Amino acid sequence: MAAKKQTCMILGAAPIEDSKIFQEFPPEDHYVICADAGYETAAQYGIVPDLIVGDFDSAKELPPQGQKVARLPVEKDVTDTMYAAMRGLTKGFRSFVLLGCLGGARFDHSLANLEVLQFLLAHGGHGVMADNHTKIFLIRDSRLRLTEMKGATLSVFPYGVPSCMVSYEGLQYPLTHRNLTSGGVLMGVSNRIVADTAEILVHEGTALVVVYQE
Repeated sequence: MAAKKQTCMILGAAPIEDSKIFQEFPPEDHYVICADAGYETAAQYGIVPDLIVGDFDSAKELPPQGQKVARLPVEKDVTDTMYAAMRGLTKGFRSFVLLGCLGGARFDHSLANLEVLQFLLAHGGHGVMADNHTKIFLIRDSRLRLTEMKGATLSVFPYGVPSCMVSYEGLQYPLTHRNLTSGGVLMGVSNRIVADTAEILVHEGTALVVVYQE
């Protein structure tokens, strides 16, 4: 009997330029939900989704027959990606990977997908939003450990709060119980990982962590 998949992968409509990201996050190890035109990405890379959701307003054509599809109305209160996250939570998943959710033609959709990370966090889950060069995490009153990212650029911002108190280890510019403020001095921008293992500890508040690797 195959092991139960522990992580839900959501494929959004933003283009994925090549298959490199799927080497780090193999689709076969995840329960895959395609949000709207994300199913076109799945087809492009030979990924068989477990579920397709959306109103398909951004898709070039409707999903093929035989796929499990939840068709949504165009006029609704949540985005297709948010609905995919909600479905993943109802299926019992608490760990999520969001791909095809950064960039693309709609900057507002990238911002909306940050809200998906916040929704997951508020409902007992956690997630990473990634492309070939960027990983975005949202953490609250907890610790984020990063491995195999030595040399990467890292930035930390308060998210949805006026400030957050953080400590860093393994970074070029360490901090210990320092407040990062929204609309203040951008102390958290463009740090660098200098150790094999780096840690971001959020003592108070919620922090958005952005890691960029060439």
